[in-house]
Amino acid sequence: GIEKNLDTFGRLCMLYKEKHRRYHTLAHINATLNHLDRIKDELIEPFNVELALWFHDVIYQPFSPTNELDSANLAVQFLKQNNLDAETQASVFDLIMVTLHSAVPDGNDQAYLVDIDLSILGTPTPVYQQYSKDVRFEYKRVPYFLYKSKRKEVLRSFLGRDVIYNTSFFRAKLESQARVNMQTEIDGL
Repeated sequence: GIEKNLDTFGRLCMLYKEKHRRYHTLAHINATLNHLDRIKDELIEPFNVELALWFHDVIYQPFSPTNELDSANLAVQFLKQNNLDAETQASVFDLIMVTLHSAVPDGNDQAYLVDIDLSILGTPTPVYQQYSKDVRFEYKRVPYFLYKSKRKEVLRSFLGRDVIYNTSFFRAKLESQARVNMQTEIDGL
């Protein structure tokens, strides 16, 4: 019932408020949900995308290679407890897993979800600079020379793509600013 869902909401909020987080917080989730509101009519399964956005970073340990998988599994557990069908469970699982950003999104909803997750890259310069600082905070235990090298590698991998954003909506709004932001960050590292 409603108590179980409120309990889940409370748990999500608690996890997103963990002390080691600075970017992967409720503010990030709120930003993604604001983007979702703008493009909801473009989605095939907006409910599944919204669930995936809520859960996609719920498990976040900076040095874990399984954050997305752990988050996806927690989402499926929640969906099972709330008697959602296997198709919805599989869809939400796949939507969360695409936030690994290691494969081309499969279909419309995955493309929009990935673009929403990457929207921070194309924000105005001061917002992007704060994001960059927040990511560094989350990896503060990594020596700077190593962080600098890995961060450049990640940013260059995005810049090396033909397009950063999969959908024309986000490409038109954010692509050029994202490229400027990431190149500026690389130049400053």
